[in-house]
Amino acid sequence: MTENGRGFKSSDHSLLILLCLLFFKSSGAQLKYSISEELKEGTVVGNIAKDLGIDRNIMKQRGFRVMPGSNQPLFKVNENDGVLYSSQRIDREEVCKESSLCSISIKTVLENPLEVHYITVEILDLNDHSPAFPEKTKRLEIFESVLPGAKYQLQNAFDPDGGSHSVQNYKISPNEHFRLEVKDRGRDGKTPILHLQKQLDREARSIHQLLLTATDGGNPPKSGTLEIIVDVLDVNDNMPVFSKEAYSVLLEENAPIGTTVIQVNATDLDEGPNGEIIYAFGSDVKDKIRDLFEVDSVSGDIIVKGLVDFEEHDIYDIDIQASDKGSIPLKTDKNVIIKIRDLNDNAPEIEVASLSSAVSEDSRPGTTVALISVTDSDSGMNGKIISYVAEDTPFTLTPSVQDNMFAVVTKAQLDREKQSKYDVKIIAKDAGVPALTSDKFITVHVSDFNDNSPVFLLSPYTFYISENNNPGASVFSVRASDADEGDNALITFSIFRNVGRDEKVSSYLNINSETGEIMALKSFDFETVKSFQFQVVATDSGSPSLSSNVTVNVFILDQNDNPPVILYPVNSNGSAEGVEEIPRNVNAGHLVTKVRAYDADVGYNGWLLFSLQQVSDHSLFGLDRYTGQIRTLRSFTETDEAEHKLVVLVKDNGNVSLSATATVLVKVVEPKEAFAASDVKSSAKVDEDTDVTFYLMITLGSVSVLFIISIIVLIAMQCSKSPDYTSKYLQETNYDGTLCHSIQYRSGDKRYMLVGPRMSIGSTIVPGSHANTLVLPDRRRPSEEVGWRSEFSSMRS
Repeated sequence: MTENGRGFKSSDHSLLILLCLLFFKSSGAQLKYSISEELKEGTVVGNIAKDLGIDRNIMKQRGFRVMPGSNQPLFKVNENDGVLYSSQRIDREEVCKESSLCSISIKTVLENPLEVHYITVEILDLNDHSPAFPEKTKRLEIFESVLPGAKYQLQNAFDPDGGSHSVQNYKISPNEHFRLEVKDRGRDGKTPILHLQKQLDREARSIHQLLLTATDGGNPPKSGTLEIIVDVLDVNDNMPVFSKEAYSVLLEENAPIGTTVIQVNATDLDEGPNGEIIYAFGSDVKDKIRDLFEVDSVSGDIIVKGLVDFEEHDIYDIDIQASDKGSIPLKTDKNVIIKIRDLNDNAPEIEVASLSSAVSEDSRPGTTVALISVTDSDSGMNGKIISYVAEDTPFTLTPSVQDNMFAVVTKAQLDREKQSKYDVKIIAKDAGVPALTSDKFITVHVSDFNDNSPVFLLSPYTFYISENNNPGASVFSVRASDADEGDNALITFSIFRNVGRDEKVSSYLNINSETGEIMALKSFDFETVKSFQFQVVATDSGSPSLSSNVTVNVFILDQNDNPPVILYPVNSNGSAEGVEEIPRNVNAGHLVTKVRAYDADVGYNGWLLFSLQQVSDHSLFGLDRYTGQIRTLRSFTETDEAEHKLVVLVKDNGNVSLSATATVLVKVVEPKEAFAASDVKSSAKVDEDTDVTFYLMITLGSVSVLFIISIIVLIAMQCSKSPDYTSKYLQETNYDGTLCHSIQYRSGDKRYMLVGPRMSIGSTIVPGSHANTLVLPDRRRPSEEVGWRSEFSSMRS
């Protein structure tokens, strides 16, 4: 259809428009037009200005237009001439969907004054669509046992056209088993229903193909088809049948998981699912069997699923069920016998029935330590057991009265101090092939018995302490240990008190019974006692208790605590003053006198040096610093005074020196007077020598007593097997004018000497030894005893 001016080229459409105009009512200001669908864009619908009686000359002035809607407008109006035309190609099925009547309302507007006119445009349907089914092929499954009269509703065909152009009828291809019924559902259309009018026979024909045709009411009518395939289903009327009357198999225990034990097989004469067989356990099979085995539902294989153990079960009777896949499955049961063959797969088991918490080390061989049980779950030779204890322990196994019971007993004497705990390895071996072995460790603790005496860390002990120590302070300590434990190793210390030379000295000592610290209750005096010896006893707390003792040698080290004592000159009232007369005609080097002094200390502390503290004429007299001899330095002259006073300072060589002074008054006389005075002086000299001799006798007597005591101590130490320490004093005379001391002693591989004025060439002072200790070259054999040497020098007259 094409547009020509304001009319239609087609006579049919012009007549349709004229009919619409005849029904137009100008008084209602409402117009209605009808056009066919599928007209091309720009098709004239009608002249609104003419139909409404509007002067087209004023239409543009009054803004004649179509009011826009929510959707894209299907129509437009020419504001110059008032002609309404389509703005696009119109598809009725798209615009009105499934509505039987399709009309579109339009509002036109004129302004000044405002006028609104309503226009309805009806879209007329064309038969431009054929009926269509949702799918090309429909498949139905019908059992051959279904009786005639069964109905099967089919899907409706769909035609987008409306009215008489929609689906109006259905028909089916000719056949002897089915007929078609069409049911009218009103607005929902017509539905085809397939009726079974004759029973199906799968064995005669398993598939039926039908063709369903749907037609509309167009002229000419249009149609659509649907292919219907009817599958005739089999009826399950045959049971599965096993291929054997009985199934039996032998299976080794411990078969690997996944091992196929046996395969069962059954067949079914039916076809399809009715002839397909699935296998499963019977309903009465226990969960234990289900844990060990499984059945392949398709192949019928019985497969190992868990650990098969002969010791738990040696035979299994299993129900296997075969069923088809029919709608109502048919089933058949069959028994399968599985026998298990034993293997040597169980090692002997060792259990400790009784175990002692500890065994005393003084237990006799054969003492029972533990009771054990040895078993094997296997049978026959696989269950025969040989048990024994590893050879590296002092234990063995002895059989008990009961079978498979053994006693673990000691086979040698135990010593806790060598080994306090044993991990005893018990081994059990069966007689299978191959043999299986198991072992078990039991821990045996050895309890202590008081069989070890305390042992001192050193024997003997040697200590050096300085004299004038603080009373009550700790001076040294001893240590001891005990290889036992507990109370048997708890040590107490004490000092052994015996009757002897050192008893009095050791009574001044006290020991801490727990720590071994030894305290001095008084200060020691080197000049009184230079060494002593005592014994310390260490006793444990066992029952009965054990003890041991150790010899302790103590050497007192000298300190400079005695000042020099002037032996000459000494006057009648005891002061260190004297008068010496010498002839005037003596030559240089004449011995005027000798100052004699003594220091009770030893070594450097007793080494005395002389010096002139005061002299009237330094050019006339000289003093030997080592001997104390005063000699003339020159001859006397007439101008020299007749009387000279000399003050001599005597001091020792201690770290803090001590000193004394002596005053010598020298008178110079003529030779004749000197001879006369010599007689008087000789008698005085005799008295003086008598006093000096008395002091020397006392000194020598003391030295002799000390020497004898030293010999006794040396013999006692040798008897007590203390070869490293002795005390021996020897006398030696040295006329150097001063009474001095030197003491030698040994410590380890070094020999020490406390010296007086004379020192050995090549000796070395040891640091930290109070500056009076020398290390002497040791020319003694290592096995020689330590010697004490005391040297006293007598005065030179």
